[in-house]
Amino acid sequence: MNILIYSYNYYPEPIGIAPLMTELAEGLVKRGYQVRVITGMPNYPQREIYEGYRNKWYVTEYKNGVTIQRSYLRIKSKPNLIDRLLLELSFIFTSLPQALNGWRPDVILLTVPPLLVSLPAALLGWFYNCPVVLNVQDILLEAAICTGLIKNKWMIGALKAIEKFAYRTAQAISVIADGFVENLVRKEVPEEKIVCIPNWVNVNFIYPLPKKNNAFRSAHQLEGKFVVLYSGNIALTQDLETVVQAAVSLRYIREIVFVIAGESKALQKLQEYCQTCGADNVVLLPLIEREKLPEMLAAADVGLVVQKRNVVSFNMPSKIPLLLASGRPIVASVPESGTAAQVVYKSGGGLVVAPESPQALATAVLDLYENRALAAKLSQKGRQFAVENYSFERAIAQYEELFSNVVNNRASTPVEQQQPSFVVQGLE
Repeated sequence: MNILIYSYNYYPEPIGIAPLMTELAEGLVKRGYQVRVITGMPNYPQREIYEGYRNKWYVTEYKNGVTIQRSYLRIKSKPNLIDRLLLELSFIFTSLPQALNGWRPDVILLTVPPLLVSLPAALLGWFYNCPVVLNVQDILLEAAICTGLIKNKWMIGALKAIEKFAYRTAQAISVIADGFVENLVRKEVPEEKIVCIPNWVNVNFIYPLPKKNNAFRSAHQLEGKFVVLYSGNIALTQDLETVVQAAVSLRYIREIVFVIAGESKALQKLQEYCQTCGADNVVLLPLIEREKLPEMLAAADVGLVVQKRNVVSFNMPSKIPLLLASGRPIVASVPESGTAAQVVYKSGGGLVVAPESPQALATAVLDLYENRALAAKLSQKGRQFAVENYSFERAIAQYEELFSNVVNNRASTPVEQQQPSFVVQGLE
């Protein structure tokens, strides 16, 4: 089977969907599939094109058996809404020639966001007469509306129409959490079209390591400290101000230190907030190389997951499987009815507290600081859950089955029923 993966993010980007799509592509090659990846020039999380890829329209690379076809992106380091739209449009128009420059795929796997890429993917599915599988990592339109990023009703209407088009034209939709299934069903997507395949973690790469003689602790003067770690993307759906306020309320315990690791530019604003609050027990650090991730996770006593109160069923933090696999208890400051809370409860690997409540977050951290037996129990349960539910072997087997099913279903469907409708409904 020839598999075309259409993913805006890919190696060498260190966080988010890029490492996952890289592992999936290379894993499929090891299982005998031909894989090529259509992606942009690497830029995340700095939102700047990496050195060696600047001022280029197209680059084709080969890594571990995967053909990687990159295309130009129009990107700004501090994007406004128009910049984000132009970024997506640039990827649509420059990536399409790359997708047409190569062997014919038997199936296309498209990751969203970005949402607008569903338009060329549907065109490619028609051109190649092959099924398109939509891989929904975030329901970003809903997040943008709930956080106030998009307010214009005409733009919201247009994007909702495109979202509906994407769900309608895909032969199958893979989502990463049960909450996403409920979300899509509410939008009248047929449930039989949806399959839940959680994002995985390499449990042989991320696993419980001792805190003693930890290089990350030594490098940042954290020896003898109770480390509360937040690491990853700092975006509108997160609420890092709550973390800083919780840290301030625990300043009287000098052993407790909060570490926030994120993209350098995003940390600048947070640094100013820490200074205003007097949060001298918060350490801000840039993201580290992926190879050092197990070491950083092992340095933590507690891992944090934070969301705003309106983030319910359209976001699943990728850090949850990582923290569970590392054997570190989670404190999740997230909506009680949300997707993240459901996973933490199901895993038994952490505590869930009210979002946007510094006091609730501080109380949970203090509970684990004072009750090391509870922390150890949560750690053990979390690790076991990760091994049983988030292993790469399990995930790739599910993707193989999904690809096989959609290809076989396509083969048995009359040709006249295979052509997608390119009418985008809902624009009035």
